[in-house]
Amino acid sequence: MWPLILQFMRANAAYITLPVAALVGVIGYNLENILSDKYTPYNKSIEDQRVDRLTDEVLKDPTNVKKLKYQENVLGKNVSPSLEKD
Repeated sequence: MWPLILQFMRANAAYITLPVAALVGVIGYNLENILSDKYTPYNKSIEDQRVDRLTDEVLKDPTNVKKLKYQENVLGKNVSPSLEKD
């Protein structure tokens, strides 16, 4: 009996797997709709954000500049003890 069932399934695999895959897809789609949050928060458009950033840069006082100070570069971070500066 089992060889006949397996032979039938092997011969008609495409006709059997398509409805099963469709059923699994429909169940997964509906389950995701039930469980997921569909709320998308509002964000300003990229163009508006760019315009705001550019206007902030233009309105900024050019004489008020942060004091430049030496900042250690990446190569000086993890040095061996013999190469450390005192």
